[in-house]
Amino acid sequence: MPELVFFSGTMDCGKSTLALQIEHNRSARGLQGMIFTRDDRAGEGKLSSRLGLVTDAVEVEDGQDLYAYLVDHLSQGRRADYVIADEAQFLAPGQIDQLARVVDDLGLDVYAFGITTDFRSKLFPGSQRLVELADRVEVLQVEALCWCGARATHNARTIGGQMVVEGAQVVVGDVNQPDDIGYEVLCRRHHRRRMTAATAHAGALSPDVLPVETA
Repeated sequence: MPELVFFSGTMDCGKSTLALQIEHNRSARGLQGMIFTRDDRAGEGKLSSRLGLVTDAVEVEDGQDLYAYLVDHLSQGRRADYVIADEAQFLAPGQIDQLARVVDDLGLDVYAFGITTDFRSKLFPGSQRLVELADRVEVLQVEALCWCGARATHNARTIGGQMVVEGAQVVVGDVNQPDDIGYEVLCRRHHRRRMTAATAHAGALSPDVLPVETA
């Protein structure tokens, strides 16, 4: 039976790499996929991973009906044996419903990849709808690590290396340019304390250090 599968995790856990691997494995067997993405780091109409792999994709626009897009594609005699939706957290809840309809009405597997929560530890609307509708939710097992070495569970937005907790939910930044808007993965403890890699090493006394009492 066709399924809607949501592959989720933090940044740096290999979501886009897995999406590209699924595309490679199926295309190598003669299958043709429809790839949707939105706001990829490589630019419009691209699906890319931080390992440097990239392929073309359909850039999803505000208000676009993904089900109607697939129906039109198929009605023109073109093939689509499965669907990949990367950066699915940026899709509107209604577009997630359309992907579910692709599974139910068109009989195609849909593999969605996305971050579950934003930099404030709040669910992205698209991710929330995927959790509600998906046949399966798969948490990726490639663990991203906080600067302290613990398993990273939260995404942080930084400006000049300083963690921020206010602002628009979606701002595309560069994880490799800490002087501008960037993103970093943190464990829950350091996300709560707003301690990024930059700020953790900025002072001589870290909040993680236990106080020493003098007699």
